[in-house]
This record gives sequence, structure tokens and C-alpha cells, in this order.
Amino acid sequence: MSTPRQPPEPARPGSVRTFDPFPAPVRAWERVPAAAFVLGLVLALLLLLCVLVPAPYAVRMPGPTVDTLGEVDDVPLITIHDAETYPTDGELRLTTVSVAGGPGYPVSVGNVLRGWLNPAVSVVPREAVFPDGETREEADERSQAQMTSSQTSATVAALEALDYEVPADLLVAGVVEDGAAHGVVAEGDSVVAITVGGERTDVASFSALTDVLRATPPSTAVVLTVRRDDADVDLDLTTGDDGEGGSTLGVLLDPAYTFPVDVDIEISNIGGSSAGTMFALGIMDRLTPGDATGGRSIAGTGTMDLSGDVGPIGGIVQKMNGSVRDGAEYFLAPADNCGEVVGHVPDGLTVFRVATLEEAWTAVQAIGADDTAGLPSCS
Repeated sequence: MSTPRQPPEPARPGSVRTFDPFPAPVRAWERVPAAAFVLGLVLALLLLLCVLVPAPYAVRMPGPTVDTLGEVDDVPLITIHDAETYPTDGELRLTTVSVAGGPGYPVSVGNVLRGWLNPAVSVVPREAVFPDGETREEADERSQAQMTSSQTSATVAALEALDYEVPADLLVAGVVEDGAAHGVVAEGDSVVAITVGGERTDVASFSALTDVLRATPPSTAVVLTVRRDDADVDLDLTTGDDGEGGSTLGVLLDPAYTFPVDVDIEISNIGGSSAGTMFALGIMDRLTPGDATGGRSIAGTGTMDLSGDVGPIGGIVQKMNGSVRDGAEYFLAPADNCGEVVGHVPDGLTVFRVATLEEAWTAVQAIGADDTAGLPSCS
């Protein structure tokens, strides 16, 4: 049996009486500010973790670009003595990548999240860029050694492309284990000549040796003449396979060059080997009458070896974006990087594929002449 609900008792004179028919919802609503406070605290802690906690990643961003035909701090980047040089109105820009997350410079979770949201930035595992356990000092030394080596290779390749002779003493710095020369050639030997099929070729330059090896099929019996203890010694060996139809000797060479032209490259705060191609092009433009660039702004990247081959590099997406930012109209990309180029070319940039210094120089001249129809692209 239920009891009818009684109406509220009339308020006595001088007092106020209220009636709340929904007390429970009001009490639940009063608890919301406390829940919001807890949620805000949790979000603040997460944000703090994003800022402070290091992440095991490296973040690659577009770095500065530098005109190899221009000046850095009022000093020409490339200075050439003992040869006539020619002015230019264009630009040949080497490109760089700024990397956060290396030894001594960790990135936070927040940096990584922002990198994932930016198409011009890439986030990669830290060990993909920096060897495990490497210190900041070791990383800097490695990068600077690569830069010095790239300048030497670029100078040799550029001068030989312009038909200068660049003599070299080809000193053996090491022998590849299980390579063709293992157990035959010794560290400290100096390569003098190579005989293939009874035909002897004196190798007074690095390119002379590589030209013979490229034309020699793998597994060919050759005679390598080296200077050892002030005497010439003939060594019999069978060549290895370079993977492209030519031969290898399995030796590590440390050439000592005699340059016919004094080339000085002045650049600081930039390391690595990826500027080699643009160094070589800058040297060639300086030594060639006329303006090969036609006043255009051309950027690019790629390692350059002593034989004039353009090698792949890292961070090409960042380098393309940095080029556009700094006003470049064209970009020279290593052929082996084309897979990363397709689908990532920023608006306003035209990209051409190059595999050798000869192809890169042809591209520069075609761009300068506004005749690029026959140049290969990455698509």
C-alpha cells in the first residue's frame, strides 16, 4: 500500500523554502569539475612527457642550400688557381639535410609526432642515420672526413671530365678479404700497371686503372704490376665481379694526386659526401667559357666517385623541399634515388635524373639553353 506524496509544507513567515524534484542529476553534475580537473592533469602530464622524454628516432628536415658558384661569408666557395676561370649569373646549389636526434641531440616524442605530420620531414630509426654507440665527436669527425674525401673525388672527376690529366700514385691501403688480390697484393704496394690478354696498360691515374677494369670481364687472369720495396713485381691474379660486367681487384686504394690545377673549396658547418656532384659541376662551370647555367638556379645532390659516377644519398625529399624554399627551379637527382623522388616532388620544381657526371653536366647545359625536352626524369 502506497502513501500519497504530500505537498511541501508552506513556508513560515520570514523564511524561504524550496523544493527540488530532481536532486540526483544535480549532484552528478556537481562532480564534473573534479573529473575535468583530473583529465586536464593527465593531458598536462602527457604533454610534459612529449616535451621531455627522448625518442629513439632521428628527424630529418630541409637544411640550408649553398651556391657552389657563389660566396660564403664573402669568400668564394670554389677558388681556382693556375687556370683561367669564367663568371656566371646562375646558381648550382648543393643541398643539405638538418638532422635532429643524433648523439648529444635527442628528439622528444613531440618532435617525432610533428615530423610525422609534415610531408617535408621524415622520421627514421636513429640507427638508420647514426651507428649505434657513436658519440657526437665521432659523428662530426666521420662527417668531416666524408666531406674532405668528396671534395677530392669531385675535383679529380671534374678535371678529368675537362680532359686534364690528374696523375696519381695508387697506394694500396688494404686488401679485401676473400677478394681477388687477397694473399697476393700487400698493403703498401703501389699499383704501376695491369696486363690483360698480353696487353700492358700503365696506370698513372686512377681513371686509367678503372677504365681497364670496366672493360675486363670477371674471372679474367691478369698480371698486376706493383712497386714493392723500390722494385717492380708482377703478380698473377684472377679478377672479381663488379656486378656490372666488369672486374674488381679487391684492393682499397689511397691515391696521392698531382693536380694540374689548384682547386680550393671553402665550406664550413656542412659534412658528409652528398655534395660531391654539385662540387664537380661548380668546378666545371668555373673552368668552362660562357655561362652553362644560363642564369638559372639549379640545385642537386649525389655523391661523386673518382670515376665520375653519381651515387645515391639520404634525405632527398628534404633536399628537394629546401631547394624550392631557396628559389631553385631545377633539381638533379641521383638515378638510384628515383624511387624516393616519384610522388614527392614539391610544386615549382622540375627534377632530372643523373647517373654520371657527364649526364649531370649535359643536364646543366640543357637547362641553361632552355632545351630540356630530351633530359631523363624519374617518372
